Amino acid sequence: MMTRFRKVDDMLFYRINGSRQLYRSFFGYITHLGGARVTLASILFLFIISEYFTHIKQTVSVALVSLVISHILMTIIKKLVRRIRPYITLPNAILHGYEFNDHSFPSGHSTAIFSITIPFMIQYPTTMLILFPLSWLVGYSRVVLGVHYPSDVLAGAFLAFATALIMLLFIS
Repeated sequence: MMTRFRKVDDMLFYRINGSRQLYRSFFGYITHLGGARVTLASILFLFIISEYFTHIKQTVSVALVSLVISHILMTIIKKLVRRIRPYITLPNAILHGYEFNDHSFPSGHSTAIFSITIPFMIQYPTTMLILFPLSWLVGYSRVVLGVHYPSDVLAGAFLAFATALIMLLFIS
């Protein structure tokens, strides 16, 4: 069963990764929305504006705690699983951009963006119309750029979802 899963994961990787240069350039910008600078700046911005828009304060707190805890868990899982990045292991994988030295499972960018957006999507369902596609694009970009398998992205999103849900239960 794992062999079949791995084949599907590899097949999806090649379909997503083997794209045109213009397409990869677009996703080269989108991917930064899940990076440390943007996610930390976003949560800081949300924290500041929550002083004025107090109805979002609890959701911002959940997003902040989810981001921190999911990042710690993601780092531990990466060290335990030690999955080598696809551009290193798969022949003909296209790397667009930075070569990472750490492991690929789960995707840190996907974990980060979903950790911030999921609390808002749960508390304010209409935000899902913007936040889910935005978060999905960040995850998709990681495969387009050749630094993650699709399953890395799904694992990061699931880790963020589980963390955010638990934090919503504890903080609410």
